[in-house]
Amino acid sequence: MRPNFETEDKNKLRRRWVDQAIALAMQNRWEEAAKVNQSILDIFPQDTDALNRLGRALTELGRYRDARDAYQKTVQLDPTNTIARKNLSRLATLKVEEAPPSAEKVDPRMFIAETGKTGVTSLFHPAPRDILAKMAAGDQVQLRPEGRALRVETMRGEFLGWVEPKIAQRLVDLMRNGNRYTAAVMANEEGNLRIFIRETYQDPSNVGKISFPVRAEGQGIRPYTRETLLKYELEEEEELEAEEAEFGVDHEEELEEALESVDLDEEHTAE
Repeated sequence: MRPNFETEDKNKLRRRWVDQAIALAMQNRWEEAAKVNQSILDIFPQDTDALNRLGRALTELGRYRDARDAYQKTVQLDPTNTIARKNLSRLATLKVEEAPPSAEKVDPRMFIAETGKTGVTSLFHPAPRDILAKMAAGDQVQLRPEGRALRVETMRGEFLGWVEPKIAQRLVDLMRNGNRYTAAVMANEEGNLRIFIRETYQDPSNVGKISFPVRAEGQGIRPYTRETLLKYELEEEEELEAEEAEFGVDHEEELEEALESVDLDEEHTAE
């Protein structure tokens, strides 16, 4: 009977470690999170969830080679694991020896939807993939108006891309009248960086002006309406895609007009 008790004890320990690993990740305590997930794998070496969490922690620590190894083990155990495959694709563009400065993370509650005050956009004219690959869900970014365009940068000032023009022009006007916004990466998949934007302050002069109008039939903007927190530890982008805002399909001409007065550095745009 003793083996059964040992198995039960191990499972209880695993559940406790899983809760601890997730809590540490939510607090951005990646070194500790990596150690806890490794402890799980020492007892349960085929735990793909622990491998994915370990890969995320190692990525945040800039240990790209080790992160790839963790995700590769997941794929070997479960070839259909989309989380591991997406992260392997993203890490493939990074040099194993480079480690970026620790990115600033937003509180997960930032991703709770609020009609009219939150929205999602994919970046236009994005930076090269090797730069975008360094960004992960939850990384805070900053918005900087340039003319009628809205530039997206890391908190260190590194160029990432431009907000879709219809959204940008509306937000720039509101920002010039005193509104304030915060933004963060919602998902990063194969060079497609999606940004979550939240209105954090509405100037009295903008009362009655909605940052993200609800889309009328066939036109306008629909705000992001998923009422949940972003799950850092798994990065389940596929569950979010069906519920993201639809800001339009092809606004290239509008973007070019919005950027006419802006000097675009060719080194900062994807070919």
